[in-house]
Amino acid sequence: MLKGIPAVLSPELLKVLCEMGHGDEIVIADGNFPTESVGKNAKVVRLDGHGVPEILDAVLQLIPLDPYVEKPVALMEVTPGDDCPTPEIWATYETILKKHEPANHEIDYTERFAFYERAKKAYCIVATGEGAIYANILLKKGVVKN
Repeated sequence: MLKGIPAVLSPELLKVLCEMGHGDEIVIADGNFPTESVGKNAKVVRLDGHGVPEILDAVLQLIPLDPYVEKPVALMEVTPGDDCPTPEIWATYETILKKHEPANHEIDYTERFAFYERAKKAYCIVATGEGAIYANILLKKGVVKN
């Protein structure tokens, strides 16, 4: 057991977070995301029994966002023509981002296929059991300063 580590973070994900360097990206994907096909060149970590918000909150307790880019966070925007309103989960993400990165959490709303292409280059994709749609979030890791 370790003190101060959120219990939702598996040993595998902790190892991945430790391996990531400045500028590496991690996707926390909802249950509909094509994790295995998009993540062929990424490390894939499965946390199927959990939702994106609890994993996002835990991850941001351990890594900072990149302060050297304008938008260190990306969300998959709603596809034009989809009759989905703005996803409610995005407000939850905003609250979590403000909690951990009050001055550095600008969001890039990325077209679906562009998001998939960016995710293909991510260091890691975390597969979750999140049921909300358009709940995928990408984070660019910053520098850990002591």
